[in-house]
Amino acid sequence: MKSVLAAVLIVFGWASAVDAAVPGTLTTLRAVHDLSHDQAAQGPAVAFEATVTYYNTKDVDLFVQDGNAAVYVQFSKGAGLIPGDRVLVQGHARDSFRPDVIGDRVSLLRHGVLPEPVPATFDQMIRVQLDCMQVKVRGVVRSADMATEDGSPVIKIHMVVDGGYVDGVVVSDEARATADLLDAAVEVTAVVAGSFDSKMQLTGILLEIPNLSDIRILKRATASPWSLPLIPMDQILSVYHVGDLTQRVRVHGTITYYQPGAAVVLQDGARSIWISTRTHEPLQLGDDADATGFPESRDHTLTLTDGEIKDNHISAPVKPQQATWQKLGFWSPNNLSGHQNDLVSIEGQVTTEARLATQDEYVLVSGGRMLTAIYHHPLGVAALLPMKSIPLGSTIKATGICTMLDTNSVNPGGESSFNILLRSVDDIAVVKSPSLVNVRSLLILVGFLLGLVLIVGARGWSLDRKVKRQAVAMAARIEGEARLERHRSAILEDIHGKRPLDEILHEITSMVSLRLDGAPCWCRTADGSQSGDRPADVTKMRVVREQIPVRSVSPLAEIFVALDADSVRGPAESEIVSMAAGLAFLAIESRRVYSDLFHRSEFDLLTGLHNRFSFERRVRTALEEAHQQGGIHGIIYIDLDQFKAINDRYGHRVGDMYLQEASLRMKRQLRNVDMLARYGGDEFTAFIPTVRSKSDVEDVTERLRRCFDEPFFLEGSSFQGSASVGIAMYPQDGESMTDLLSTADAEMYVAKNTRSGN
Repeated sequence: MKSVLAAVLIVFGWASAVDAAVPGTLTTLRAVHDLSHDQAAQGPAVAFEATVTYYNTKDVDLFVQDGNAAVYVQFSKGAGLIPGDRVLVQGHARDSFRPDVIGDRVSLLRHGVLPEPVPATFDQMIRVQLDCMQVKVRGVVRSADMATEDGSPVIKIHMVVDGGYVDGVVVSDEARATADLLDAAVEVTAVVAGSFDSKMQLTGILLEIPNLSDIRILKRATASPWSLPLIPMDQILSVYHVGDLTQRVRVHGTITYYQPGAAVVLQDGARSIWISTRTHEPLQLGDDADATGFPESRDHTLTLTDGEIKDNHISAPVKPQQATWQKLGFWSPNNLSGHQNDLVSIEGQVTTEARLATQDEYVLVSGGRMLTAIYHHPLGVAALLPMKSIPLGSTIKATGICTMLDTNSVNPGGESSFNILLRSVDDIAVVKSPSLVNVRSLLILVGFLLGLVLIVGARGWSLDRKVKRQAVAMAARIEGEARLERHRSAILEDIHGKRPLDEILHEITSMVSLRLDGAPCWCRTADGSQSGDRPADVTKMRVVREQIPVRSVSPLAEIFVALDADSVRGPAESEIVSMAAGLAFLAIESRRVYSDLFHRSEFDLLTGLHNRFSFERRVRTALEEAHQQGGIHGIIYIDLDQFKAINDRYGHRVGDMYLQEASLRMKRQLRNVDMLARYGGDEFTAFIPTVRSKSDVEDVTERLRRCFDEPFFLEGSSFQGSASVGIAMYPQDGESMTDLLSTADAEMYVAKNTRSGN
């Protein structure tokens, strides 16, 4: 009786909500779906019933469907809705890529069933014929990786389907699933969403997958990618194949950027597009033009490739948009157009300028953030014109093409970095010269005084001595400036070389001390390490502190200079400290990227052991030395028994922890000179160099087997582990790494089969 009464109240409440709706309220999802962009921009009220097809409780994304119409609803987090819930959506419509809804209130009416998913093709999805609908898509998984979004673990997949590529994302922490999905033919049940650039233009298809179970494996990969035969790096194109049915398209606009042999940018009102081209034909900036090419999405940015340009020789110049860093660098619902590839003008203060092999760069500070204005050198020019020199500290206006650097993120309120591509050196105009109180103006003043003294004549021995001191000081200052520039150039070379980071930071602090008359200078990085000369007591000194400029919230490091307490901060001091901060930023960032890439290339991320590639490199090197000098080496092949059964019974998390604990136990059985590696999946290899006989290696294998005698206690579960082991000896069983591994692998399988038979 209570359930019947509740149903009546729900129906009565729904009817009351509809009856009480403001005149003009849209009461069906179909009515919202059929709105034009202009109608949606007026924000009409909505109150309609629909079924939830996707909702992530830690995000604001909600997709609902009613019959053959579906729409996106932006709603609050943590609402507790699940796919199949029948809900009442109240709020108002808004204009976006397609009209969608801002949900003020979403009420649960009852639990129901999901609509039947529609079989979808790539053409239907990329043409927005199934936007927000629940579909079934078949394809082959090209990549499957764990990631983190809004603090939650997710699996991101990239699939090739008939006609193109699509991406998918599902909230899950099942890391093991990524290996099962790789190269598998799958059927995905999901909601069709999209990837967009900063102008809310569709750049690809994104499938919002409710659960990992909605990815159904139709056919697993024929082989593990880690068991594929090795191929020389210079021969990888031998398996390359493309079947492209993409049609050529034509666009129209005004030429706002041209780099012969590389790129053209056309702009038409609020729309602009980057066109990759090989043409060297003379094109005039500001001319009306047509372009043809093949559409492509690169790094979430719409482009045309293999472009051909037709200059119509009709002047139709585009006025640069006057912009600020905040306007270009922040994305919000009120700034949906974005400014990628738009012609803009922005003001900033020059902190660094440098001529590189292919381009000139001017580093600016605008609105408290850093950006770079870049002028690409013309191709094929033997002698370049001198770089346009701008005094450091000058305020300039840079006009050019806005190129976004963080094109993978267009979240509301998100901050994106960008650069400005200059069309010519004339795109830089000095708005305000640096302060008159600087080194250059002081030198000019000293020269004027010296000239005046020479004209008036000598006024005695004391005056003559004063003039000489001034001349010597001026020469010393000029020499100091020259040494500073040489010092800076040497540091830049070290940054691009292999010199250790702490030595580079020490060199930067030495440069600051040299320029500021020996003032102590030191650098402290985010991990607490320190370089330079820090006095024991700085309480009675004026300490200048400069954070290393970065494109994020947390600083990489800080630079400190200890000066006399009575000294006053001047332009020269600010200039040298800012320059040092910029150099330190380049050094730290370059070393951070290198260290991360090196570790990933050498070690297995799950167990911390060496990976297959570093193991094989070590063995090859040792065998080459053994060919020359002699010696006996051993290779052990280890396979964990019943690992799949453990995974199936206790789950992938326990399986991963078992791999980690087993790796630790086995590593403790080896000498410091031995090498243990995770060769793939549940297979391990060990290299035992410089032994007296096979019995030494057999002793090691016995210790490896016995280390599994103790049970494993993981996540409240207890089980007995074991491993099968095979041995190969150099040179007894072969002289190449391939032969040795094959022998050890075969012996391991004999041991495993024997264990299974027993």
